Amino acid sequence: MKAAVYTRYGPPDVVMLKEIAKPTPAPDEVLVEVHATTVTTADWRMRASEFPGGLWLPGRLMTGLWRPRQQVLGGDFAGVVVAKGSKTTEFELGDGVYGFTGHGAHAEYLTIRASGAIAPIPDGMSMTEAAALPFGALAALVFLRDVARLGPDQSVLILGASGNVGVYAVQVAKAMGARVTAVARGENHALLTELGADTVLDYRHDDVPSGSVTFDIILDPAGVSDFKDARRALEHSGVYVPLNFGLADVLRAPLTRLGRRPTMRIGVSGDTRADLESLNAMIEDGGLRPVIDRVLTFDQIRDAYAYVEGRHRRGSVVLEVKPTSQAAG
Repeated sequence: MKAAVYTRYGPPDVVMLKEIAKPTPAPDEVLVEVHATTVTTADWRMRASEFPGGLWLPGRLMTGLWRPRQQVLGGDFAGVVVAKGSKTTEFELGDGVYGFTGHGAHAEYLTIRASGAIAPIPDGMSMTEAAALPFGALAALVFLRDVARLGPDQSVLILGASGNVGVYAVQVAKAMGARVTAVARGENHALLTELGADTVLDYRHDDVPSGSVTFDIILDPAGVSDFKDARRALEHSGVYVPLNFGLADVLRAPLTRLGRRPTMRIGVSGDTRADLESLNAMIEDGGLRPVIDRVLTFDQIRDAYAYVEGRHRRGSVVLEVKPTSQAAG
């Protein structure tokens, strides 16, 4: 099968398309023929070994100290179940599925545990649309619901709101009953308003956060703020949630919980089927939809990486591994 492989850390040109062996599903796994995948911020950070704030060594220990341990990246996928293990009962051959895996989605086939972060594609949604959802939408859901503990009628400020997590955070926050202020470049304001933002600010012209308006929650998926500045715009019991954090933040976060004052909470996304099913319910209710910046072919993966690293995309960058992607259901 064809896969995008990297054998050393570096710029986009370290990624090469080559033929490798097609995986065989274990007894508790399914084999998915991948129709579409994405390139995300997580993919380029692992490929380039660009880990934030003092986390280079832990990052390298996770991905491979001297060279990549897993040579095929890619988390988001949408495709068709073409084989399954002897103990797998969750899916049938031919089922259209989408989900998130730790690695391996930048390939024509992947294996994933049938009990993992994999779910049926919502009716009427194309493979390309489905692949655009998991990384950003799962992160938005988990960090707002579980880390920030967002409640109905709370106010939330979303920084970097037009990015791959931000566009879904706006929608998820609205679906949870929040009042949403989104921050992005002016050319993205119409999109964010369409997605449900109550107020939209331009970071190039507005002092964000200035403290003149305060929020219950500040979510920063883009790594454009720090707790020192964010706390000015938080309510007394407000919460600051950065998705990009360094070692100092890991040490500082528990200390902010001492006393009654704004706190910083950090966490990681668990990526489960239950969370995908929650996304499916939001899609069915009309509260969530894919946001795609551009669609490229699989052999344009280097171009996709270069574009993602520019940090100005609107939603997801999708790669069509199988260009004849069809709607499921």
